[in-house]
Amino acid sequence: MRFITFNPLRTVGIPDSLYIKPEHMLRHKEEILQADWILFPEYWQVNTLVYGLHKKVFPSMAAYHLGHNKVEMTRVFQAICPEHMPYTEIHPSTPSAIEQLLDTFSFPFIAKEIRNSMGRGVFLIENEKGLRDYALRNDVLYVQEKLDIDRDLRITLVGKKVIGAYWRIGRDGNHLNNVSQGGEISYDPVPREAIDLVERVADELGIDHAGFDVAMVNGHPYFFEFNVLFGNIGLNQLDISIEEHILSYLNNLDSGLPPFSPLTPMPPYSKKTS
Repeated sequence: MRFITFNPLRTVGIPDSLYIKPEHMLRHKEEILQADWILFPEYWQVNTLVYGLHKKVFPSMAAYHLGHNKVEMTRVFQAICPEHMPYTEIHPSTPSAIEQLLDTFSFPFIAKEIRNSMGRGVFLIENEKGLRDYALRNDVLYVQEKLDIDRDLRITLVGKKVIGAYWRIGRDGNHLNNVSQGGEISYDPVPREAIDLVERVADELGIDHAGFDVAMVNGHPYFFEFNVLFGNIGLNQLDISIEEHILSYLNNLDSGLPPFSPLTPMPPYSKKTS
């Protein structure tokens, strides 16, 4: 198969891929038209590639559209699996919305920027001043209950299957567990319930490439968010090649085979919530 990639760092192990700078997309229209798959375009390119040039893109349109910001993904999670979402409210940043949030939530709670990742833009709100300061900096108020956890799960999916999962344990007193924010990786057994939830919801939504952040509270999984472009540190330590899984998935799609191939032994699962 012939591939065009707009993100060479994420496709370095995929053969027959031609890198094109995103801003040069239309200069290379003929090469794009001849390609079988377009890999990792930037968000602003997707509509042109799919609707204008009728190309197949990876990750999927659903991954791009639902992963564009926290509002999009949260609303769809609230629609299809509300029991797996922490209580969350989303409002325009207005005085009345601030008062409503103060009446609804008990301190401390979590507030987030809707277009950020790797733990950036996630704030622990401990008093009214903290909420008002957050509201001054954000046009959209995304406020969520604080779960009683000291760790969460990063669960990585390619195609239809989870290819790797691990715990992220926060530093003492830190409300963030992200590895980029100092969280430690643990390969303790991962609850099967969380793996099954990610695979079921991703399949229902058509998401085929994402790192899902999931919390476990008393054995019950809760989604925080997913990232279409995610860090690979934890997977590298498991010796997992994401590119091999992507290539297998796309080959199987084009050949009419089942759209997944378990290339790597999965980490152990158990009923432990750790």
